[in-house]
Amino acid sequence: MGAPMRLPLTPHGIPELAAFAVLFLGGAATGFVLVGGPFGVVCAIVGGGAYAFVLNFFRDPDRPLPAGEDVCVSPADGKVTDVLEIPANEFTGGPCVRIGIFLSVFDVHVNRVPLKGTVCHLAHRPGAFLDARDPAGSERNEAMDLGLLIDLPSGPRKVLVRQIAGAIARRIVCPAPLGQSFARGERYGMIKFGSRAEVFLPRDLVAEVFVRVGDRVKGGADALARLKESPK
Repeated sequence: MGAPMRLPLTPHGIPELAAFAVLFLGGAATGFVLVGGPFGVVCAIVGGGAYAFVLNFFRDPDRPLPAGEDVCVSPADGKVTDVLEIPANEFTGGPCVRIGIFLSVFDVHVNRVPLKGTVCHLAHRPGAFLDARDPAGSERNEAMDLGLLIDLPSGPRKVLVRQIAGAIARRIVCPAPLGQSFARGERYGMIKFGSRAEVFLPRDLVAEVFVRVGDRVKGGADALARLKESPK
């Protein structure tokens, strides 16, 4: 038997999908039935269109992974806003490469693990809600850090993935517990309604960076960088 058909919507959106169904579809049906006429038709179109937007936001398509366990995949859909060398990061230790991605409200907002590893660090940071395109948002906005321990032939190393709230996004979802192991590209959470995602890779582990500022990437499907070693 083949694999069961999967509805391409994230379970993290169930509360919103249910609430907006009542609000938008219920309102559309009420307007169409009780009011009728041209105004009723307008109500039905607006309500249906609004709910279609909600469905689009919470979509969660399956994605083919690029070949190679040493390839770091994008944790999110969106536009690459920065590729920077950072002098140090408290979690990874030492210099690292930070790749930032801006997610608009039209992008898939489900987040994925960039490399195979085990969750060894979780930290929530309260903060502001600046526009996620603003570079200052990386340090000032509310954020959630997920640290991965990557098992390499030369020894374990640490990689950080950061979910950052934006001006519209006000809820970060990260149910991953400490100690959970993830495959490369596996889903681990989402950010609701416009946001930013970042990956921090130890500089001495990076063999090649594939993306530049302005590139569009898809979570799990597009490669950000290649490591010098392949995780076990």
